Amino acid sequence: MPTAVITLCDQGARVAQRVSERLAGCRIFVHDIVTEPIDAERFPSVVALTARIFSDFRKFVYIAPCGVVVRAIAPLVRHKLTDPAVVVVDVGGRHAVSLLSGHEGGANELALAVANAIGAEPVISTTTEAAKSLTVGVGCRRGTPAAPIVGAIREALDRVGASPGDVRFLASADLKSDEAGLIEAASELGLALRFISADEICSTAKDFCHSDFVANKVNLPAVAEPSALLAGRRTTLILNKTIINGVTVAVARENCL
Repeated sequence: MPTAVITLCDQGARVAQRVSERLAGCRIFVHDIVTEPIDAERFPSVVALTARIFSDFRKFVYIAPCGVVVRAIAPLVRHKLTDPAVVVVDVGGRHAVSLLSGHEGGANELALAVANAIGAEPVISTTTEAAKSLTVGVGCRRGTPAAPIVGAIREALDRVGASPGDVRFLASADLKSDEAGLIEAASELGLALRFISADEICSTAKDFCHSDFVANKVNLPAVAEPSALLAGRRTTLILNKTIINGVTVAVARENCL
């Protein structure tokens, strides 16, 4: 079943287009006032549109203010086991908020997928997920299979006295977004995989060890350490980059309030 992507303005339409280009199976809806050229169904009222299509889709991405979305979905919400996943993205494409049916309905996963697609920050407030405090950065050669990646992650976590259940995100540079072994490793470990944009890695002021080898290979100052640091908020490295069976890993802890 496709994902409904809904927006109200020209700036939001541009974000909707980026989401649609990077996530398979999207159907875009734009308000009548939108002038941006885009292949989409038009609507005059987001409340009326939502009421009409709420049972037709299992995933919704609204590129709109949270308040507008809450008012649109409020009369339709029934139960966490049956409601569709709803994610809200601001028109600047900065944040992807898991708003409704985060765990059971898949909005947490959808928020992460949208964030990875457009370089946004995923906002997930589900207690069981938000309470996790570790992020693990991973760098690997192209074509590395899942087994050594899984082994390196487990060994890194052992070294800091942690387990996969303590990990909020695995993270790597966005140039690894199609790395089959990394994706398979995340799935095997049951962990969310976040990709950090090259621009963010290159521009961050966070302190990490630069690597001439990585710079020569992929034109980035490093992968594992900055990915671990940038995948969370108020992060501190607790395991600096470590090479285990050819896989580079680093572990950061979020200093939660």
